[in-house]
Amino acid sequence: MTGQPCPARRRLLALLLLSGLAPLPARADFPATVARVKRSVVAVGTYVAIGNPRFRFLGTGFVVGDGNRVVTNAHVVASAPEGGDEKLVIALPGSGRQVVARPVRREASDPDHDLALLGFDGPALPALALGDSNAVREGQDVAITGFPLGGSIGIVPVTHKGIISALTPIGQPVASAGQLDGRMVRRLAAGGYPVLQLDIVSYPGNSGSPLYDPETGEVLGILNMVFVKGAKETALTNPSGISYAIPVSFLKALLTP
Repeated sequence: MTGQPCPARRRLLALLLLSGLAPLPARADFPATVARVKRSVVAVGTYVAIGNPRFRFLGTGFVVGDGNRVVTNAHVVASAPEGGDEKLVIALPGSGRQVVARPVRREASDPDHDLALLGFDGPALPALALGDSNAVREGQDVAITGFPLGGSIGIVPVTHKGIISALTPIGQPVASAGQLDGRMVRRLAAGGYPVLQLDIVSYPGNSGSPLYDPETGEVLGILNMVFVKGAKETALTNPSGISYAIPVSFLKALLTP
């Protein structure tokens, strides 16, 4: 016995292939990918020991690198005060309504691409692998996991699935020349940069969520904008299904010493 299919079996397989009845290759288990990603997704907020509530939700983040670093949007942490009793923290995955907070510190920031890198001490958390955003194609499946409703239903990660609908160049429009600053001039001089436009349901609380490949779990982008139809208050009851993510290539550049 050589381990090779006999001629009759080879003929049968050929017929099945021609008829379209051949067994399909096994696909990755999406629920298993979600379970793996959820371990690395954290809520970003502030904590006040004597506050009510003690935890103030700001957005979503996820663990990268050595397991002691978290990436989120620069605009998520912009409203967190520096100094005083209100401390910037992450809430650990699966902590539910009983928030278990760990203090974090600001390590690096890329405001031009709306990215912020936070660091924390103590036991490391599982880090997500970073994929290749330069290889992203329009129409491919993607997923996000984050906290779309903030702290209103507890710190419970929620997953949505959709597709890459376009690779969209983005600039930062200004109402008048008086609003131009150094950062804006640099961005306009560079001609903007491409972002990933998504056909996926998300909410303002998803800012900072990882956008990842449903099969591998590799991060392709960081959600940073949700298109809101009408007033901001309608975002929960009437989501647009249009969101944008920063390509992960900019995060790789931020992580490079």
